[in-house]
Amino acid sequence: MSESKKPASPPGGDVPTAAVPNKGWPREYLETIVVAVLFLLFARTFVFMQSKIPTESMLDTLLVGDYILVNRFVYGAPGDQPAGWLGQRPIARGDVIVFRFPEDPDVDFVKRVIGLPGDTVQMTRGVVTINGQPLDETYVKPENREAMQSYGPVTVPPDSYFALGDNRDNSRDSRAWGFVPRSLVKGRAFLIWFSYKEDQNDHLRTGLDRLMSMARKALNPGRIRPERIFSRID
Repeated sequence: MSESKKPASPPGGDVPTAAVPNKGWPREYLETIVVAVLFLLFARTFVFMQSKIPTESMLDTLLVGDYILVNRFVYGAPGDQPAGWLGQRPIARGDVIVFRFPEDPDVDFVKRVIGLPGDTVQMTRGVVTINGQPLDETYVKPENREAMQSYGPVTVPPDSYFALGDNRDNSRDSRAWGFVPRSLVKGRAFLIWFSYKEDQNDHLRTGLDRLMSMARKALNPGRIRPERIFSRID
């Protein structure tokens, strides 16, 4: 009876394996792009968004032409109790927030939180008091404070916030249109990532006017404000 023979193993006992087919650089390049786009879409939807400051209502904290990053994750979803171990927390007094304008939810506003739910807010000759106590507002420059203005008192309802611009003389805020519902808050502005000295309401330009504005920015780098790039928003 003949005996079958097993094929001899290569020296060292290694068993040869099938070669992995090379995907080729176009496919690898495409896969990298797809992964990057998916990551950016996820981050923009759930973690970060960017916005541009179009008006002077937040002087001198934010200038016209500041490009800001907004943390959409920090407050959690409306109605949730933010988990501290994930870095989330409730909205706090003094936070600079981005929210949908209550009178036109398609438009985003940027203001500072002054009154929290249940607070009684009053302004007397430009000085803001919360529950009868003067609020220390180092972010408001004396020249931006409307010394003769008075407002309130008003009590902030549940799940809402009282928000003001730092430029009190030139800000349309809760004094004009009321409270900010929690459901309209998108996130907290925390970083200026780019800054360019441009005209107020430049964002309203359309068509050829907008293209001309973009061209002027590209051809005039001297209007970039490098001292503001990557500065924290407090």
